[in-house]
Amino acid sequence: MSFILNIDTAVQSASVCIAENDKVLAMKLNPSQKDQAAWIHLAIKDLVSEQKLKLQQINAVAISAGPGSYTGLRVGMSTAKGLCYALNIPLITINTLRMMAVAASSASATLLCPMIDARRMEVFTAVFDHNFQELMPSTNLILDGASFSQFLDKSTVCFFGNGSNKFHSITKHPNAIFENIEATAQHIKIINKEYKKSNGHKEKQNEKEHEGKLSVAERNQAGRKGTKIMQ
Repeated sequence: MSFILNIDTAVQSASVCIAENDKVLAMKLNPSQKDQAAWIHLAIKDLVSEQKLKLQQINAVAISAGPGSYTGLRVGMSTAKGLCYALNIPLITINTLRMMAVAASSASATLLCPMIDARRMEVFTAVFDHNFQELMPSTNLILDGASFSQFLDKSTVCFFGNGSNKFHSITKHPNAIFENIEATAQHIKIINKEYKKSNGHKEKQNEKEHEGKLSVAERNQAGRKGTKIMQ
């Protein structure tokens, strides 16, 4: 039995949830960015209490680590790090754009393109397939009418997120599909399956460390595929 606390404060709303063996038990959502710092600790306390758990039963904390709102990321990361330090448990960091792609998994388009507003005509974005593999790495991009043409000329692409309206206003490509999709902490739980694989591998790493046989490549393996584990 494994309990993971998932935290997302990178996008417009803040959310926390508890997952047990990849099943979401409960979630709390706060749509306001202004009071995230005051809200998050009480939300976690209530969430744990309502599930009749103790904080000491949490096995890891997973957080969407950006890109996104600077203030939101700072609130979420400081909370996650504090809990992990106090409980001596792993901190799992997830790319926010990848979490958003998971939220759009039911979209009918061939490819998924989450967008986070970065002011003016700039967005943080990436392109994923339905296996959530990056076809275009996470980047900050100034949009114009030709953006994503290498994908749109070959496939349908679903654009979503609070930055997608910018592209909607300048593209007329028939393969561009725009949807209103909200990502929350519950969408981190699918990516958390990688934690179990990485954690099992990490136990083997620790054994090798004691034997002095761990290579540099093996130390870095836990950070692959957009999931990083920090102790």
